Amino acid sequence: MKRTIVNPIVKDTVTFLQTAKESGGKITDLELTLLPEGGNVLHNHNYSEKFTAIDGELGLKLGKKQTMILKPGESYTVPAMALHNFFNPTDREIRFGIQVVPGHEGFENMLRILYGLASDGLTDKESKPKSLTHLAIVLCMAELNAPGLLTLMLPIFKIIAKKAKKNGEEQKLIDRYCS
Repeated sequence: MKRTIVNPIVKDTVTFLQTAKESGGKITDLELTLLPEGGNVLHNHNYSEKFTAIDGELGLKLGKKQTMILKPGESYTVPAMALHNFFNPTDREIRFGIQVVPGHEGFENMLRILYGLASDGLTDKESKPKSLTHLAIVLCMAELNAPGLLTLMLPIFKIIAKKAKKNGEEQKLIDRYCS
């Protein structure tokens, strides 16, 4: 299994320093690089994330209104279920760490699958899966939710993901991108 994955659409990288399996479920430890204007969407999940700026400043949005900028060496832990997203507020590539507690294999698989789908041309220009089934699978395996329309659609995504698991489509993605 690759330790570093690259998303060719947004050109960021994730390096798995320690997986949930390697830590006995205690932690998922990652290092990411992110280009200027890069980031992810506002979301939440049932595990905490500790963000640490390593090289360059890292932006965090907490809830819909609070924003903070971490300088190199600074950390902030987003508690489970808190709305948040990260972003690069600078004009150069940055590097930062994420520690997920407890470790979450579904989160790890979601990243591997999303980056793999992007490599195979199966995502849009923002790196979101073109297939509604693929989107449902990755959201549910990582236990992710986002405010707005996605929250309203979550029950439908859960049904789609459950069907995809039953018919083996989830396992096909795991076999292709996570082995």
